[in-house]
Amino acid sequence: MKNLTLPIRFGIVTSAVLIAYFLILSLLGKHTNVFFSLFNGVITGFGIYETLKIVKLREGNGFNYGSGFKAGVTTGAVATALFTIFFAFYSTELNSSFLEELSQVWNKDYGNFKGIVFFTVAIMGVATSIVLTLTFMQLFKTSNNLKK
Repeated sequence: MKNLTLPIRFGIVTSAVLIAYFLILSLLGKHTNVFFSLFNGVITGFGIYETLKIVKLREGNGFNYGSGFKAGVTTGAVATALFTIFFAFYSTELNSSFLEELSQVWNKDYGNFKGIVFFTVAIMGVATSIVLTLTFMQLFKTSNNLKK
């Protein structure tokens, strides 16, 4: 568990930044435009990158692909889980008309739309976390190429 405290902390901070970004978009009335959510990948990517950088510094020569991958995916999973919970709370309790507005933007039937949106937010977060972790691990992994 001690090896996961740093990724969990970074996941919590990353989710806080994601929530703050969403609330800023909400204040500006841009939260129904899904294209602004592309910046969520940048926020998540920064959190994962910083986690991997610190894990590599802490572990030194003991750093391997498995420990880096676990740290990156844990950071992304924690951030995604917390943001999805916030998103569900926001769209059902704080701004109950949000999902209806979003369904009108996409011209979808509101009845089936709620579950699909929550599922999509969670899946997009997990997929982004895995892809970004795999990408950043290419920067941090130790090369096995022999130098002559």
